[in-house]
Amino acid sequence: MHAQLLQPAFADPVLDAQRGFRAALKALAGPGVVQTLHAAPHLDGLAPATYALCLALLDVDTPLWLAPAFDTPTIRANLAFHCGCPLTPHREAASFALLSADDLLDLSGFDHGNDRYPDQSCTLLVEVPALDGGAAVSWQGPGIEHTNRVSLPVAAGFWPERERRTEFPRGLDLFFSAGHDFIGLPRSTRVNHRAEELA
Repeated sequence: MHAQLLQPAFADPVLDAQRGFRAALKALAGPGVVQTLHAAPHLDGLAPATYALCLALLDVDTPLWLAPAFDTPTIRANLAFHCGCPLTPHREAASFALLSADDLLDLSGFDHGNDRYPDQSCTLLVEVPALDGGAAVSWQGPGIEHTNRVSLPVAAGFWPERERRTEFPRGLDLFFSAGHDFIGLPRSTRVNHRAEELA
C-alpha cells in the first residue's frame, strides 16, 4: 500500500462512525427521507456521504465489491486501511457493493439473502449526481405513513431490475448518496414506477 494515497477519515472515529451508523439505520427505517452527514470527510473519487457510509458500515467481516468507476488505487487503499474490509472481485461474495447510477441496470450476482437469514443479503451503496431530478416514483411500505414520492436520477430500467431481485424477506437494501446527503431504500419498500399507478 502506498502511504501517499491515504487521506483522512473521520475526525472522531468512534463518535462519527456511530453517527453514520445511526443515520444509516434511520434512512432504512424512513425510506426516501434525506439524511445528512455533516462530519463526512473527503476522499478523492467518492461523495462525502458515500465515504462516511463506508467508514460507518464496513469492517473486516464485510467483503466489498467495487464497480469499475470506484476501483481506483486511492479508493482501494483508503477503504482497506480505514475500514479493514476485504475487497472481492466476486459479486456473490460481497456483503456491500459500491455502484454508480450507471451500474443499476444489472444487479445480477449479488446475494439476496435467504428466507432464514434475509439480513445476510448484499447492501448496495449507490452514488448518484443528486437525490432528485429524475422521474418521480412512489414508495410505500414499512416506515412510510402514506406514500413518499422520490425522483432519483436513475434509468427507468432500474426499477423493474430491482423488482426482479426482490422476493421479501429476501432482496437488496440500497443507499443512494449525493454530496453530504443520502436516502435508504430497504428491500421491504414497494416502488410504483408505472405511469398509470402514479397518476
